[in-house]
Amino acid sequence: MKIISLNVRGFSVKGKFGWVRNICVSKRPCIAVFQETKCKTLSDSWVQSLWGDTNYGYVQKEVVSKSRGLLVIWDTSKFEIIDATSGDFFVAIRGKWRLGEESIIVNIYGPHSDKNKKLMWDSLDNLLNSVDSAWLPCGDFNEVRYSSDRKNSQFHRGRAKRFNEFIGRNNLIDIAISGRKFTRISDDGLKFSKLDRFLVNVEFINLWEDLSAIALDRNLSDHCPLVLHDKLIDYGPKPFKVFDEWLNCEEIDKVIRDAWQLPIRGSREDCIFRDRLKNVKVALRSWSNSRYGGLDGEIKELKKETME
Repeated sequence: MKIISLNVRGFSVKGKFGWVRNICVSKRPCIAVFQETKCKTLSDSWVQSLWGDTNYGYVQKEVVSKSRGLLVIWDTSKFEIIDATSGDFFVAIRGKWRLGEESIIVNIYGPHSDKNKKLMWDSLDNLLNSVDSAWLPCGDFNEVRYSSDRKNSQFHRGRAKRFNEFIGRNNLIDIAISGRKFTRISDDGLKFSKLDRFLVNVEFINLWEDLSAIALDRNLSDHCPLVLHDKLIDYGPKPFKVFDEWLNCEEIDKVIRDAWQLPIRGSREDCIFRDRLKNVKVALRSWSNSRYGGLDGEIKELKKETME
């Protein structure tokens, strides 16, 4: 699973179409959401050329004073559309992934005025409460959550509070973004802010575990392209050692059984098996630390035995 989000700031700017097309072709996303397209009605051939593949579907919200144009494109071989809806500040698509899991992706372009911001939060509340599903509201919210999300620009505590309350009401999780601290830089290069995000609920996480996001280079927009995918970026699994001596302890059997039977979220069998192993690993480490004082304690005990 891979999803791209980008505030294009107008496709008519020279070189913008080619830049976005290169991102789509090189990253091969399942879904791409674009804000501020500043486009009237798009043709199928235009969208196909941008997507770089014939397996595509799309829904567009034409440019108006509030939305400034929204576009969602999806790979029809990976995501089957069920329906789509739109409001003043969003376009949402509901569909099923290749394995049959249902999700709703909401492409958002937030307004600037307090009055319209309130209208947006109210309309998004109604949307997210309309059906139980795996939700992914994403895009350019035109709002920040914390003062640290801005640099050299004014932070509005009340606006941030309403944004955080919206996230809390709908039990959403803000996916951490690596690569860049700020997602938008002003034209003069002096003002920085984190306006673009991926928000998900627990149901979405249950479908796609190990979610991570990265911000790419801005290049021809004042916003960074964001990429959300379900691959955990790390340096591989941490090593875990099991000592033969542990197997001689009668209590270790109970430690493993209790850890294995702990409740697991999710429905995918491979993820359930993986998480059970993680629980056993954590339980054994805790048990080892309490019984032997950790690895250092075991080494000291063994050295003491050899000296006797």
